[in-house]
Amino acid sequence: MIARLTKFAGLAVAGAVLAAAPVAAQDLTGAGATFPYPIYSKWFDTYATKTGVKINYQSIGSGGGIRQFTEGTVDFGASDAPMTDEELSKLKGPALHIPTVLGADVVTYNLPELTKPLNLTGPVLADIFLGKVTKWNAGEIAALNPGVKLPNKDILVVHRSDGSGTTYIFTDYLSATSPAWASGPGKGKDVQWPVGLGGKGNEGVAGQVRQLPGSIGYIELAYARQNKLPYAAMKNASGAFVLPSIESITAAGAATASKLPASTDFRVSIVNAPGAASYPISSFTYILLYRDQANSAKGKKLIDFLKWAIHDGESQAAALDYAPLPSNIVAMLDKRLTTVKVASKN
Repeated sequence: MIARLTKFAGLAVAGAVLAAAPVAAQDLTGAGATFPYPIYSKWFDTYATKTGVKINYQSIGSGGGIRQFTEGTVDFGASDAPMTDEELSKLKGPALHIPTVLGADVVTYNLPELTKPLNLTGPVLADIFLGKVTKWNAGEIAALNPGVKLPNKDILVVHRSDGSGTTYIFTDYLSATSPAWASGPGKGKDVQWPVGLGGKGNEGVAGQVRQLPGSIGYIELAYARQNKLPYAAMKNASGAFVLPSIESITAAGAATASKLPASTDFRVSIVNAPGAASYPISSFTYILLYRDQANSAKGKKLIDFLKWAIHDGESQAAALDYAPLPSNIVAMLDKRLTTVKVASKN
């Protein structure tokens, strides 16, 4: 397990203190995705300083967040994977998906011999995770990296061991680009991995890759950037090899946002988005809340926080390696939040 992100050390300590505090001492409680944890930690800290409202967030993975949201043990859930129709049917009432920022999965690897980013495609990446491509100097990889001396090493696959929105994004992308993956493991928060070792959370996968020469895994961009882990340039739908960045994630989001109808529920995929500048493993991450808020005090605090997050909070996104929401999405969300019904009294 790697050390906590240096940049977020103070926030992590604050988060740990909040997590350990009695729930009754908090204004709002939430649980879910590890993918947005760095920015959510920053937001909750900033918002508490600004308003006095304390938000306790447990970074337990999207699967755990959906489970706790369904069981009613938290005021809101958080997930990188939109809830399925089956999952929504188990809720006690209608729920909303509120995108908060855009992020990206990156393909990280432990190959100190390389001096520049590796080029990969969706089909080749799928074959690696299917166990079909097992050597770093395999012809499929060499063809994408002309002139690069690839090591004659076994490829060691590392994947998430917990239910994860990061996994959903990754397998959504593999399913979109590889028929073999789509007809095999498919997409989901937790799939049957043909090969590899498991790591819990983005931290766990990053730690395994850092420690194991020849390994490859997928993590959220912020974890790779802050831990100085290398990551691949991925071939996008337009045929360009693109590195993940705020600009390339924004391009993927903008390409999708322009096509969304006003009535959308935001349960949309933006992997393999069109456009020469789009990074292909990009995604929204969501906060989940009930449309009908039975607790008037908590309901108002949650809506006030979300309004702050999608406006003022977005200014903090780029510094933490997330892309802010496009303005047309923010406008749509402003309207969507007006549909939340907060009880006049408890």
